[in-house]
Amino acid sequence: MRMTNPAFVLPEAMKGIQHLLKATGQGGVPKRTLELVGLRVSQINGCAACIQGHVREARKAGETDERVMAVSAWRDTPFFDDAERAALQLAEAVTRLADRTDEPVPDAVWDAAADHYDEKQLAALLVMIGTLNLFNRFNVTIKERAGRPSWEAA
Repeated sequence: MRMTNPAFVLPEAMKGIQHLLKATGQGGVPKRTLELVGLRVSQINGCAACIQGHVREARKAGETDERVMAVSAWRDTPFFDDAERAALQLAEAVTRLADRTDEPVPDAVWDAAADHYDEKQLAALLVMIGTLNLFNRFNVTIKERAGRPSWEAA
């Protein structure tokens, strides 16, 4: 690693991140869905420590190995329902904002998510996606390795 995780160097930052992640659990989105979303965001960003953590947490929440292993190819599998697909699609669009200059999060993606989630649930999904993107960027930049997910050291 290049340095200690910034969220540990500045403990108030870690408290803020933990508070945000805790708040996502109060939004009414199933824990399994939140963990799948976190896993997908972390896969896109290449954060090995977060991938490991979300796999572990998804399994604790009752997720199957088959579904966990299929998250990176969710479009091409029969394992996810329409609501989960909408959440995963939203996670991808929000994580890859720079990939589309005309409409970073297309209305069709938003509308699909809004068909399955109310405003509080959408807020929880967006807070989860945004917080994970932040934490992934810390971890990738400092070369955090899998084996000891950053958030466990707090």
